[in-house]
Amino acid sequence: MSATPTAETQTVSTLPLTGERTVPGVAVENYWFQRHVVAYELAAARYRGRVVVDAGAGEGYGTDLLGRTAADVVGVELVADVVAHARRAYPSRRFVQADICDTGLEPGRADVVVNLQVIEHLPDVPRFLAESRRLLRPGGELCVATPNRLTFTPHSHEPTNIFHVEEFTADELVARLRDVGSFDVTRVLGLYHGPRIRAVERATGARFTDLVLSPPESWEPWLHAAVRRTTPADFRWVDTPPEAPEVDDCLDLLVIARRGDGT
Repeated sequence: MSATPTAETQTVSTLPLTGERTVPGVAVENYWFQRHVVAYELAAARYRGRVVVDAGAGEGYGTDLLGRTAADVVGVELVADVVAHARRAYPSRRFVQADICDTGLEPGRADVVVNLQVIEHLPDVPRFLAESRRLLRPGGELCVATPNRLTFTPHSHEPTNIFHVEEFTADELVARLRDVGSFDVTRVLGLYHGPRIRAVERATGARFTDLVLSPPESWEPWLHAAVRRTTPADFRWVDTPPEAPEVDDCLDLLVIARRGDGT
């Protein structure tokens, strides 16, 4: 799999940047975009040669990345204009317009359902989990990534992002998959900054996420440069026991859960 381009080399997406989804090629958005890409890269490496459903495909870059290693991949996205864009931008990939809680795809078609940085947007998580079980063959996996509520919205139980319905801690997400979705959680990972971004945080005495959440027009030139240069290599995943996840200080959560042999 080829290296992921930085914002300096990506083609600018024709989709508007609304705050609901990230898109490639926008320099001031590149830090957040690469936080999405690093999860897709983990999934692409894990699910090489598998049949994958990308539930919540958005702009389509993640479906395209998964398709570089998967035996087959289909991206599911609700918004017609976004699906039309993805089909134009990634013509070798298949995209369907559908609700990820009711995809219309055949049951048991998938080895894997990938849902990255989407579950926090859903008004009916149990319905999505039921649809994921329906799509998965017995033993298939659901791979979910989402911002860690404890660091993304540390001072509120209510999401401050207007596009988020519900945010999760590691314990809350694991419980939701186990108790509501009847999945067997097998891995819990936390995403952290790597050495380059940690060095910026030490030098400034500020969290990098706080720096990039300030208005871009207020950024110093060095911060613009740091954001443009961000790649997946600037992040690292840490495994933690599913029974007692220890990732309260991580940026994002990634949980892998297996569908059992029951219905």
